Amino acid sequence: MAHTLEDISRATGLDCVGNPSLVVERPAEPSAAGAGDLALAMSEKFADELAGTAARAAVLWDGADWQALGFDGALIARRPRVALALITHHFQHPLDIEPGVHHTAYVDPSARLGQDVSVGPFALVGKNAQIGDGARIASHVSIGADTRLGDRALLHSGVRLGARCHIGADFIAQPNAVIGADGFSFEPPQRGAVESARETGTLESAVRTDRFLRIHSLASVEIGDDVEIGAATTIDRGTIAPTRIGTGTKIDNQVQIGHNVEVGAVCLICAQVGIAGSTTIGDRVVLGGRVGIADHRKIGSDVICAAGTLVPGNLPDGAIVMGAPALPREQAARQFAAMRRLPKLLETVAEIQKKLGL
Repeated sequence: MAHTLEDISRATGLDCVGNPSLVVERPAEPSAAGAGDLALAMSEKFADELAGTAARAAVLWDGADWQALGFDGALIARRPRVALALITHHFQHPLDIEPGVHHTAYVDPSARLGQDVSVGPFALVGKNAQIGDGARIASHVSIGADTRLGDRALLHSGVRLGARCHIGADFIAQPNAVIGADGFSFEPPQRGAVESARETGTLESAVRTDRFLRIHSLASVEIGDDVEIGAATTIDRGTIAPTRIGTGTKIDNQVQIGHNVEVGAVCLICAQVGIAGSTTIGDRVVLGGRVGIADHRKIGSDVICAAGTLVPGNLPDGAIVMGAPALPREQAARQFAAMRRLPKLLETVAEIQKKLGL
Protein backbone atom coordinates (compact mmCIF):
# COMPACT_ATOMS: atom_id res chain seq x y z
CA MET A 1 0.00 0.00 0.00
CA ALA A 2 1.33 3.41 -0.97
CA HIS A 3 1.79 6.21 1.56
CA THR A 4 3.00 9.77 1.21
CA LEU A 5 5.63 11.12 3.57
CA GLU A 6 3.00 13.54 4.82
CA ASP A 7 0.67 10.63 5.67
CA ILE A 8 3.42 8.85 7.57
CA SER A 9 4.46 12.02 9.37
CA ARG A 10 0.90 12.69 10.48
CA ALA A 11 0.43 9.10 11.70
CA THR A 12 3.77 8.79 13.51
CA GLY A 13 4.56 12.33 14.64
CA LEU A 14 7.96 12.24 12.91
CA ASP A 15 9.06 15.53 11.35
CA CYS A 16 8.89 15.60 7.55
CA VAL A 17 11.43 17.52 5.46
CA GLY A 18 11.62 17.91 1.69
CA ASN A 19 8.79 16.80 -0.57
CA PRO A 20 5.80 15.72 1.61
CA SER A 21 3.94 14.31 -1.41
CA LEU A 22 6.63 11.73 -2.13
CA VAL A 23 5.05 8.26 -2.24
CA VAL A 24 6.63 5.16 -0.70
CA GLU A 25 5.33 1.58 -0.55
CA ARG A 26 7.30 -0.11 2.20
CA PRO A 27 10.22 0.38 4.61
CA ALA A 28 13.49 -1.28 3.64
CA GLU A 29 17.12 -1.58 4.69
CA PRO A 30 19.22 1.15 3.03
CA SER A 31 21.35 -1.21 0.94
CA ALA A 32 18.29 -3.05 -0.42
CA ALA A 33 15.90 -0.10 -0.81
CA GLY A 34 14.43 0.55 -4.26
CA ALA A 35 13.09 3.76 -5.74
CA GLY A 36 9.65 3.29 -4.17
CA ASP A 37 10.93 2.24 -0.73
CA LEU A 38 11.48 4.14 2.49
CA ALA A 39 15.10 3.56 3.51
CA LEU A 40 15.51 3.13 7.26
CA ALA A 41 18.73 4.83 8.33
CA MET A 42 17.96 6.15 11.78
CA SER A 43 21.59 6.20 12.94
CA GLU A 44 24.80 7.62 11.47
CA LYS A 45 26.22 4.09 11.39
CA PHE A 46 24.04 3.51 8.30
CA ALA A 47 25.51 6.50 6.43
CA ASP A 48 27.85 4.38 4.31
CA GLU A 49 24.97 2.13 3.20
CA LEU A 50 23.06 5.16 1.92
CA ALA A 51 25.69 5.85 -0.74
CA GLY A 52 24.35 3.12 -3.01
CA THR A 53 20.66 3.25 -2.21
CA ALA A 54 18.07 3.82 -4.94
CA ALA A 55 15.51 5.16 -2.46
CA ARG A 56 14.28 8.71 -2.85
CA ALA A 57 13.03 8.95 0.74
CA ALA A 58 14.41 7.81 4.08
CA VAL A 59 13.98 7.90 7.81
CA LEU A 60 17.16 9.63 9.01
CA TRP A 61 18.87 10.44 12.28
CA ASP A 62 18.43 13.82 13.89
CA GLY A 63 20.80 16.32 12.28
CA ALA A 64 21.31 14.37 9.04
CA ASP A 65 21.73 16.46 5.87
CA TRP A 66 19.03 14.78 3.80
CA GLN A 67 19.76 16.87 0.70
CA ALA A 68 23.49 16.13 0.76
CA LEU A 69 22.62 12.45 1.08
CA GLY A 70 20.63 12.73 -2.17
CA PHE A 71 17.05 12.31 -0.94
CA ASP A 72 13.99 14.17 -2.17
CA GLY A 73 12.36 13.94 1.24
CA ALA A 74 12.89 12.43 4.67
CA LEU A 75 11.43 11.79 8.09
CA ILE A 76 13.58 12.65 11.10
CA ALA A 77 13.97 10.15 13.95
CA ARG A 78 15.10 11.71 17.22
CA ARG A 79 14.80 8.40 19.03
CA PRO A 80 15.63 5.62 16.54
CA ARG A 81 13.97 2.69 18.29
CA VAL A 82 10.83 4.69 18.99
CA ALA A 83 10.75 5.75 15.34
CA LEU A 84 11.11 2.11 14.31
CA ALA A 85 8.14 1.16 16.49
CA LEU A 86 6.02 3.92 14.94
CA ILE A 87 7.04 3.14 11.36
CA THR A 88 6.48 -0.62 11.66
CA HIS A 89 3.10 -0.01 13.30
CA HIS A 90 2.07 2.19 10.38
CA PHE A 91 3.16 -0.38 7.79
CA GLN A 92 2.05 -3.54 9.60
CA HIS A 93 0.42 -6.21 7.43
CA PRO A 94 -3.30 -6.84 7.91
CA LEU A 95 -4.16 -10.03 9.78
CA ASP A 96 -5.78 -12.90 7.93
CA ILE A 97 -8.75 -13.12 10.31
CA GLU A 98 -12.13 -12.62 8.71
CA PRO A 99 -14.88 -10.78 10.60
CA GLY A 100 -17.48 -12.87 12.38
CA VAL A 101 -17.45 -16.50 13.48
CA HIS A 102 -16.11 -18.99 10.93
CA HIS A 103 -18.47 -21.84 10.14
CA THR A 104 -15.95 -24.45 11.34
CA ALA A 105 -15.47 -22.78 14.73
CA TYR A 106 -17.38 -23.93 17.81
CA VAL A 107 -18.69 -21.37 20.28
CA ASP A 108 -20.53 -22.88 23.23
CA PRO A 109 -24.09 -21.55 23.49
CA SER A 110 -23.37 -20.29 27.03
CA ALA A 111 -20.35 -18.23 25.90
CA ARG A 112 -20.77 -14.48 25.51
CA LEU A 113 -19.10 -12.68 22.62
CA GLY A 114 -18.79 -8.90 22.55
CA GLN A 115 -19.27 -6.69 19.53
CA ASP A 116 -17.12 -7.06 16.41
CA VAL A 117 -15.49 -10.30 17.57
CA SER A 118 -13.72 -12.50 14.98
CA VAL A 119 -13.36 -16.26 15.52
CA GLY A 120 -11.27 -18.14 12.98
CA PRO A 121 -11.45 -21.67 11.53
CA PHE A 122 -11.53 -24.62 13.95
CA ALA A 123 -11.37 -22.38 17.03
CA LEU A 124 -13.18 -23.36 20.21
CA VAL A 125 -14.76 -21.05 22.79
CA GLY A 126 -15.78 -22.98 25.91
CA LYS A 127 -18.66 -22.86 28.34
CA ASN A 128 -19.42 -19.50 29.97
CA ALA A 129 -16.38 -17.87 28.37
CA GLN A 130 -16.60 -14.11 27.95
CA ILE A 131 -14.91 -12.48 24.94
CA GLY A 132 -14.49 -8.71 24.90
CA ASP A 133 -15.38 -6.28 22.13
CA GLY A 134 -13.15 -6.30 19.07
CA ALA A 135 -11.30 -9.47 20.05
CA ARG A 136 -9.67 -11.41 17.21
CA ILE A 137 -9.26 -15.15 17.59
CA ALA A 138 -7.28 -16.91 14.86
CA SER A 139 -7.52 -20.50 13.67
CA HIS A 140 -7.15 -23.52 15.98
CA VAL A 141 -7.34 -21.46 19.17
CA SER A 142 -9.02 -22.96 22.23
CA ILE A 143 -10.46 -20.94 25.10
CA GLY A 144 -11.45 -22.84 28.22
CA ALA A 145 -14.60 -22.66 30.29
CA ASP A 146 -15.24 -19.54 32.38
CA THR A 147 -12.29 -17.71 30.89
CA ARG A 148 -12.59 -13.94 30.42
CA LEU A 149 -10.74 -12.29 27.55
CA GLY A 150 -10.58 -8.48 27.39
CA ASP A 151 -11.43 -6.01 24.66
CA ARG A 152 -9.29 -5.89 21.50
CA ALA A 153 -7.39 -9.05 22.40
CA LEU A 154 -5.51 -10.86 19.64
CA LEU A 155 -4.90 -14.60 19.84
CA HIS A 156 -2.74 -15.97 17.03
CA SER A 157 -3.08 -19.50 15.67
CA GLY A 158 -2.76 -22.38 18.09
CA VAL A 159 -3.04 -20.39 21.31
CA ARG A 160 -4.45 -22.30 24.27
CA LEU A 161 -6.21 -20.53 27.13
CA GLY A 162 -7.13 -22.88 29.94
CA ALA A 163 -10.23 -22.67 32.07
CA ARG A 164 -10.97 -19.75 34.40
CA CYS A 165 -8.23 -17.44 33.14
CA HIS A 166 -8.87 -13.70 33.52
CA ILE A 167 -7.10 -11.64 30.84
CA GLY A 168 -7.26 -7.87 30.37
CA ALA A 169 -7.67 -5.60 27.37
CA ASP A 170 -5.27 -5.26 24.42
CA PHE A 171 -3.75 -8.66 25.10
CA ILE A 172 -1.64 -10.34 22.40
CA ALA A 173 -0.63 -14.02 22.39
CA GLN A 174 1.70 -15.27 19.66
CA PRO A 175 1.25 -18.73 18.08
CA ASN A 176 1.13 -21.77 20.35
CA ALA A 177 1.32 -19.89 23.63
CA VAL A 178 -0.26 -21.91 26.46
CA ILE A 179 -1.79 -20.04 29.37
CA GLY A 180 -3.41 -21.89 32.24
CA ALA A 181 -1.88 -25.36 32.04
CA ASP A 182 -1.50 -27.21 35.33
CA GLY A 183 1.56 -26.41 37.41
CA PHE A 184 4.44 -28.86 37.83
CA SER A 185 3.88 -29.80 41.46
CA PHE A 186 4.44 -33.27 42.92
CA GLU A 187 5.30 -34.69 46.32
CA PRO A 188 6.37 -38.21 47.45
CA PRO A 189 4.09 -39.81 50.07
CA GLN A 190 7.06 -40.32 52.44
CA ARG A 191 10.24 -38.34 53.05
CA GLY A 192 12.07 -38.48 49.73
CA ALA A 193 15.59 -38.33 48.35
CA VAL A 194 15.45 -34.63 47.51
CA GLU A 195 14.29 -33.74 51.02
CA SER A 196 17.07 -35.85 52.51
CA ALA A 197 19.71 -34.25 50.31
CA ARG A 198 18.43 -30.75 51.17
CA GLU A 199 18.49 -31.41 54.93
CA THR A 200 21.68 -33.44 55.34
CA GLY A 201 23.68 -32.92 52.18
CA THR A 202 23.79 -36.69 51.68
CA LEU A 203 21.55 -39.26 50.07
CA GLU A 204 20.40 -41.76 52.65
CA SER A 205 20.21 -45.28 51.22
CA ALA A 206 16.99 -45.98 53.09
CA VAL A 207 15.24 -43.00 51.53
CA ARG A 208 14.10 -43.84 48.04
CA THR A 209 11.27 -42.23 46.14
CA ASP A 210 9.08 -44.77 44.38
CA ARG A 211 6.18 -42.52 43.32
CA PHE A 212 4.81 -38.97 43.47
CA LEU A 213 1.46 -37.53 44.51
CA ARG A 214 0.07 -34.90 42.19
CA ILE A 215 -0.73 -31.50 43.71
CA HIS A 216 -3.59 -30.23 41.58
CA SER A 217 -3.84 -26.70 40.24
CA LEU A 218 -7.16 -25.29 41.46
CA ALA A 219 -6.52 -21.62 40.75
CA SER A 220 -6.13 -19.74 37.49
CA VAL A 221 -3.99 -17.18 35.66
CA GLU A 222 -4.70 -13.46 35.92
CA ILE A 223 -3.19 -11.12 33.32
CA GLY A 224 -3.47 -7.33 33.27
CA ASP A 225 -4.01 -4.98 30.32
CA ASP A 226 -1.59 -4.44 27.43
CA VAL A 227 0.35 -7.67 27.95
CA GLU A 228 2.01 -9.62 25.14
CA ILE A 229 2.99 -13.29 25.34
CA GLY A 230 5.47 -14.80 22.87
CA ALA A 231 5.23 -17.95 20.76
CA ALA A 232 5.39 -21.28 22.61
CA THR A 233 5.53 -19.54 25.99
CA THR A 234 3.79 -21.31 28.88
CA ILE A 235 2.25 -19.78 31.98
CA ASP A 236 1.00 -22.33 34.52
CA ARG A 237 -2.10 -21.79 36.65
CA GLY A 238 -1.75 -21.43 40.41
CA THR A 239 -2.33 -24.12 42.98
CA ILE A 240 -4.61 -22.23 45.37
CA ALA A 241 -3.90 -18.57 44.51
CA PRO A 242 -3.62 -17.49 40.86
CA THR A 243 -0.48 -16.92 38.82
CA ARG A 244 -0.38 -13.20 37.98
CA ILE A 245 1.16 -11.12 35.18
CA GLY A 246 1.04 -7.34 35.62
CA THR A 247 -0.18 -4.68 33.23
CA GLY A 248 2.15 -3.69 30.41
CA THR A 249 4.50 -6.66 30.76
CA LYS A 250 6.00 -8.16 27.59
CA ILE A 251 7.14 -11.79 27.48
CA ASP A 252 9.23 -13.28 24.67
CA ASN A 253 9.11 -16.72 23.04
CA GLN A 254 9.69 -20.03 24.86
CA VAL A 255 9.46 -18.63 28.37
CA GLN A 256 8.30 -20.85 31.25
CA ILE A 257 6.49 -19.21 34.15
CA GLY A 258 5.65 -21.65 36.93
CA HIS A 259 2.61 -21.90 39.16
CA ASN A 260 1.88 -19.12 41.66
CA VAL A 261 4.48 -16.80 40.16
CA GLU A 262 3.63 -13.10 40.39
CA VAL A 263 5.18 -10.80 37.78
CA GLY A 264 4.76 -7.05 38.22
CA ALA A 265 3.90 -4.30 35.77
CA VAL A 266 5.92 -3.20 32.71
CA CYS A 267 8.44 -6.05 32.93
CA LEU A 268 10.45 -7.30 29.96
CA ILE A 269 11.16 -11.05 29.94
CA CYS A 270 13.32 -12.34 27.08
CA ALA A 271 13.44 -15.72 25.39
CA GLN A 272 14.01 -18.99 27.25
CA VAL A 273 13.68 -17.48 30.71
CA GLY A 274 12.52 -19.93 33.38
CA ILE A 275 10.82 -18.70 36.55
CA ALA A 276 10.13 -21.41 39.10
CA GLY A 277 7.00 -21.61 41.18
CA SER A 278 5.90 -19.10 43.83
CA THR A 279 8.51 -16.51 42.91
CA THR A 280 7.50 -12.85 43.13
CA ILE A 281 8.90 -10.30 40.68
CA GLY A 282 8.47 -6.55 41.09
CA ASP A 283 7.71 -3.85 38.54
CA ARG A 284 9.90 -2.77 35.59
CA VAL A 285 12.16 -5.83 35.85
CA VAL A 286 14.24 -6.86 32.82
CA LEU A 287 15.29 -10.51 32.47
CA GLY A 288 17.69 -11.23 29.61
CA GLY A 289 17.60 -14.40 27.56
CA ARG A 290 17.99 -17.73 29.39
CA VAL A 291 17.78 -16.24 32.87
CA GLY A 292 16.77 -18.83 35.45
CA ILE A 293 15.17 -17.97 38.80
CA ALA A 294 14.75 -20.52 41.60
CA ASP A 295 11.43 -21.14 43.31
CA HIS A 296 10.02 -19.12 46.23
CA ARG A 297 12.32 -16.15 45.55
CA LYS A 298 11.58 -12.45 45.78
CA ILE A 299 12.93 -10.20 43.03
CA GLY A 300 12.53 -6.47 43.71
CA SER A 301 11.42 -3.76 41.32
CA ASP A 302 13.75 -2.18 38.72
CA VAL A 303 16.03 -5.23 38.68
CA ILE A 304 18.08 -6.10 35.58
CA CYS A 305 19.42 -9.63 35.06
CA ALA A 306 21.86 -10.03 32.17
CA ALA A 307 21.42 -12.91 29.73
CA GLY A 308 22.29 -16.32 31.14
CA THR A 309 22.08 -15.24 34.79
CA LEU A 310 21.09 -17.89 37.33
CA VAL A 311 19.34 -16.43 40.36
CA PRO A 312 19.39 -18.76 43.41
CA GLY A 313 18.33 -16.14 45.99
CA ASN A 314 16.41 -12.93 46.51
CA LEU A 315 17.37 -9.66 44.80
CA PRO A 316 16.72 -6.17 46.22
CA ASP A 317 15.18 -3.27 44.33
CA GLY A 318 17.45 -1.85 41.64
CA ALA A 319 19.91 -4.75 41.55
CA ILE A 320 21.91 -5.24 38.34
CA VAL A 321 23.29 -8.77 38.23
CA MET A 322 24.97 -11.24 35.90
CA GLY A 323 26.63 -14.63 36.02
CA ALA A 324 25.94 -18.04 37.53
CA PRO A 325 25.25 -17.66 40.36
CA ALA A 326 24.04 -14.09 40.07
CA LEU A 327 26.49 -11.46 41.30
CA PRO A 328 26.51 -7.66 41.17
CA ARG A 329 27.64 -6.59 37.72
CA GLU A 330 31.01 -5.16 38.80
CA GLN A 331 31.90 -8.19 40.90
CA ALA A 332 30.89 -10.59 38.13
CA ALA A 333 32.96 -8.64 35.59
CA ARG A 334 36.04 -8.91 37.83
CA GLN A 335 35.52 -12.64 38.19
CA PHE A 336 35.17 -13.10 34.43
CA ALA A 337 38.38 -11.14 33.89
CA ALA A 338 40.18 -13.22 36.51
CA MET A 339 39.05 -16.46 34.86
CA ARG A 340 40.52 -15.33 31.55
CA ARG A 341 43.86 -14.76 33.29
CA LEU A 342 43.74 -18.10 35.09
CA PRO A 343 45.59 -20.24 32.45
CA LYS A 344 48.53 -17.81 32.41
CA LEU A 345 48.54 -17.70 36.20
CA LEU A 346 48.68 -21.51 36.38
CA GLU A 347 51.63 -21.54 33.98
CA THR A 348 53.44 -19.01 36.16
CA VAL A 349 52.76 -21.03 39.31
CA ALA A 350 54.04 -24.19 37.60
CA GLU A 351 57.27 -22.41 36.63
CA ILE A 352 57.79 -21.17 40.19
CA GLN A 353 57.15 -24.66 41.57
CA LYS A 354 59.68 -26.10 39.16
CA LYS A 355 62.34 -23.58 40.19
CA LEU A 356 61.68 -24.34 43.87
CA GLY A 357 61.76 -28.06 43.25
CA LEU A 358 58.22 -28.54 44.43
